[in-house]
Amino acid sequence: METRMGIESRPLSGKEAATAEGLANRSSCRPKVLLTSICRPIGPAHGDGASVGYEVLHGQVTRAQGVFSPRSVNYTFALDYIAANLDAPTVVLQYPSHRELVRELRKGADYVGISFNLVTFHRMKEAVALVRKHAPAAKIVLGGYGTVLDDAELAPYGDHICREEGVAWFRALLGEPPRPLPYDHPLVTLQLRVFSIPMDRTGMIFAGLGCPNGCDFCSTSHFFKRRHIRLLPTGDDIFRVIERYLEIDPRMSMAILDEDFLLAKDRAMRLRELVLERGTPLSIFAFASVKALSRFTPQELLETGVDGVWVGFEGKRSGYAKQQGKAVEELIPELRSHGITVLSSMILGFDYQTPEVVREELAEFLALRPTYAQFLIYGPTPGTPFFERIMKEQRLNVNLPEDAERYYRACDGFSSMVRHSSMTAGEIEALQQECFEADFRLNGPSILRSVEVWFEGWKRYRDSISPYMRAKAARWADEIRRAYPVFRVAKRSGPAPEAAARLEEEVRASLGPPSMGPRLLSWLAPAAAAWTGFTLRHDYFQHPKLVRRSYRTSPWALRSGELGSLRVRTERALRSTLVRIEGALDTASARRLAAGILAHLRGNDAEVKVVVAEGTRAEPKDVRVLAQKLAPLRHRISIVVPSHRDVWAILKSA
Repeated sequence: METRMGIESRPLSGKEAATAEGLANRSSCRPKVLLTSICRPIGPAHGDGASVGYEVLHGQVTRAQGVFSPRSVNYTFALDYIAANLDAPTVVLQYPSHRELVRELRKGADYVGISFNLVTFHRMKEAVALVRKHAPAAKIVLGGYGTVLDDAELAPYGDHICREEGVAWFRALLGEPPRPLPYDHPLVTLQLRVFSIPMDRTGMIFAGLGCPNGCDFCSTSHFFKRRHIRLLPTGDDIFRVIERYLEIDPRMSMAILDEDFLLAKDRAMRLRELVLERGTPLSIFAFASVKALSRFTPQELLETGVDGVWVGFEGKRSGYAKQQGKAVEELIPELRSHGITVLSSMILGFDYQTPEVVREELAEFLALRPTYAQFLIYGPTPGTPFFERIMKEQRLNVNLPEDAERYYRACDGFSSMVRHSSMTAGEIEALQQECFEADFRLNGPSILRSVEVWFEGWKRYRDSISPYMRAKAARWADEIRRAYPVFRVAKRSGPAPEAAARLEEEVRASLGPPSMGPRLLSWLAPAAAAWTGFTLRHDYFQHPKLVRRSYRTSPWALRSGELGSLRVRTERALRSTLVRIEGALDTASARRLAAGILAHLRGNDAEVKVVVAEGTRAEPKDVRVLAQKLAPLRHRISIVVPSHRDVWAILKSA
């Protein structure tokens, strides 16, 4: 789902260490950093692989569902994560056009980081060419899963290659001191649209990287050498991020990005304790394996906030260790019956498969009625055991070994790259399309399957003895009512109108007719769906606008760090920022802290909460300086002082 700038710390090379030492000595001038994704437009219509695009759901999961496909742009999250944890002024560009990237390059940057995947290698080359032309003095850093390629392949395009934990690596390169985990967590939200209408927002939680399961095809697992790195080490760390998102929107959904989140059971169970203590029903989507899910009851998952999971079905005889535990034929229906949506993935092209075997497995898979279904072709990626085996057996399809860039573009999950004993490449790719079409035709739109699963959860838990589960049932009921407009379109143009009508009738009988808002949207929904179909057919409005974020680009930017003897740590939300201070406040640090807070509040409606740690020292005159400087915007600043207020009472009462 995401593109990262690497993991795993190691000493910098001699060249990199010399650069870092030189930068450390330039204390009066921090280097400027620009981090960018590849440039738009991208996609099959623009010469890219079949699954290349801005959206995981629409591009790789609901691609055959037309207007019923939920839409949400996925960004290169690692760029914001790294930027939030550097001291240097940093700008992040998400999907710039060539012109927008050039405009930013002309502002000057000492380092330009470009994140790419193997399948977008050619797009990385385009960005590098623009950097070399318009910012020739800038050093280019290559990162992301595309860096599985060796130095000989990448050296012509990058001055530095980041194949490690991005924050620690970049800080070392820039001569910045190490930071302990957990790092500062940027708040990144995604907007979900159905029939082009904005629906829920999802807050992204970056909890970990890597996976110990080590499936032979998995680039993420082997990129990190089968290690799991907890970016948010404890359940408390995750819960703090959740609370910051809930501050933005009390009903915000969330997605935990961690390859097998539930495998760390201690962390998940601590999160469950905190969720139950708060009592607010959450909606969290997480990645999990059969092995990990088998260690939890469905109610325990719900009490952790998890009501949606992505779990691999893979293949009946694939034999991966992560599939040990409950039989998947039992697991998926059990989860659905408790209101937990399931996105499950099936792989085509295993050595044991024939067209008949694929269709048999597909029939069994679809009978489980996963809420969302993904079908990918078994493909060899450099750095994985499957790649090594295929290269040893010389089984790459003709022309791929000799044409490296053609091979890279084929690493999209939708191209058959391996000579198979019983199926041609064309047959495998045709079977994949058949799987997507059968899923939509037989099981209907995924957005209606979600409603069906929520309804099962509501029926099971509406009268639960658990206050939390009753509250969760109430949340499901609200989400179901908001989905009434989908029924109208599904009955008109869905693949199974009778099933949609039956589900709507049952929902109405249990929850009552829609209120005025959903009723109006129901009348508008067919027109919105028709508009969505028009934009899809003609490729209108299918490309996101540039998202540009700047970090610490103002000399008075509010940031974590040290102001003399005063230590400052910030945690940002969209509208509010927590500022924790400890150590010793003097006149200079009081002025600088106030300037940062005022600059942060200027020109927006944000708020700041200042927390003074126990034992923080200050003279009355210095606290008065801070109070006087903050006075113009004091109504937007809340202050928590130590239990022994002494001099800090001046700040509280100001």
